[in-house]
Amino acid sequence: MHALLGENGAGKSTLVKCLMGFYQPDAGELSVDGEVVSVRSPRDAQAHGIGMVYQHFTLVENMTVAENLLIARRELPAVIDWKHELAELRAFMQRMPFKIEPARPVRKLAAGEKQKLEILKQLYLGSRVVILDEPTSVLTPDEADEVLGLVRRMAERGELSVLVITHKFREVLAFADDVTILRRGQHIVTDRAKNLTPEKMAELMVGPEPPKQSSARAEREPGDLALELIGLSADDDLGLPVLEALTLEVRSGEIVGIAGVSGNGQEELVEVLAGQRTLRAGTVRVGRRPYTSTREEIRAQRVRLLPEAPLKNACVAGLPLSHNIALRDFDRPPFTVARWGIRFGALERRAEEAIRTFRIRTPGARAPIGQLSGGNVQRAVLARELAGEVALLIAANPCFGLDFGAVAEIRSRLMDARNAGTAVLLISADLEEIFALSDRILVMSEGKLVYETRADTADLLEIGRHMAGHA
Repeated sequence: MHALLGENGAGKSTLVKCLMGFYQPDAGELSVDGEVVSVRSPRDAQAHGIGMVYQHFTLVENMTVAENLLIARRELPAVIDWKHELAELRAFMQRMPFKIEPARPVRKLAAGEKQKLEILKQLYLGSRVVILDEPTSVLTPDEADEVLGLVRRMAERGELSVLVITHKFREVLAFADDVTILRRGQHIVTDRAKNLTPEKMAELMVGPEPPKQSSARAEREPGDLALELIGLSADDDLGLPVLEALTLEVRSGEIVGIAGVSGNGQEELVEVLAGQRTLRAGTVRVGRRPYTSTREEIRAQRVRLLPEAPLKNACVAGLPLSHNIALRDFDRPPFTVARWGIRFGALERRAEEAIRTFRIRTPGARAPIGQLSGGNVQRAVLARELAGEVALLIAANPCFGLDFGAVAEIRSRLMDARNAGTAVLLISADLEEIFALSDRILVMSEGKLVYETRADTADLLEIGRHMAGHA
């Protein structure tokens, strides 16, 4: 079990895409079982026993678990014997430490179950070399240990070789045999995991000087009421209740963290606050005024949003970085000429300032944002959302899948915003992040807020019980 580490933009994704046949290397060789092979496509990779579990799901939502597993196979008969296939799949599931009913539609699975299905897919295909890209990002700590423990034991038995991309040093030290670290496209070191410490790995990833850690929390009393949710209820895409009578307050100058296992309504809450999902009942107020997420209200009430998967939810991948940074205010002075014209030079100058201030690694302001690494996309979105005066910032899993350096910088920016008087609602599946940033912690379970505590006196065991629904 071999861990691959490096900051965003270090070359990890490019390397594994070469292994999977998405990219063709300019030089070098790939050998499997001591034989040099040519991998021109993912089908070639599968033929050589190489499979990958991607950071973002590759499932067909409207198909069942069984159908998703079958369509991943290289070959299928013209007529599928479903009775036989389902029996085989259920027998396969019985050998796995976690089980998913083959007849369930994927759209009804929680995020953690989808990640498990992705791993099950590779095991079902018989891959002998499995690449795991941030495999535990949406899993609880117990689920993460279960999944990594499974593949670790398979590796120990000689059934599997695993290359795992992760930014969680605890997982590296607990499960990996060896570690390779990349920095800016170059191989820095390969060593036994037992010879490394978190501090040493961080130094090798970012260079002699690690990035600045999160700025200190300023001691201050919370200010005016910034966000109120009163009896908020909403339904999911199937019309079933997903949020039930949520009531909470966030004041200026504080971070309120919402913890919970992924799939308990957090995503739908963000969609409600972003204006992407309608309410069934309840009221949202910002600055004691009604708020329905219209563009005019967002501007007037100074609300900003840092969503999960920003390339999907907050950007236009094919547009230049400068245009994406300007999506909030491209139609307002000083970026307009007369009534309809746009000053593209002004957009680029503002983007270049954001590149310097937020340390965005990019070929330039005109580069399509979709070509940037995840951490640099997040920095660009944060530069846009924190521009000007911000009364309320909603941040959803802001460090999901990001590397050590990007995590430290983004958390620092969020804390700086809080210290400057911004109210921050932080929704995160990462408990460490919740504890590091929050002033108050709320726990969400089955669409309800079930527990609240001050962060400085919080009991981790108590929070875990409420997250698991056992309190």
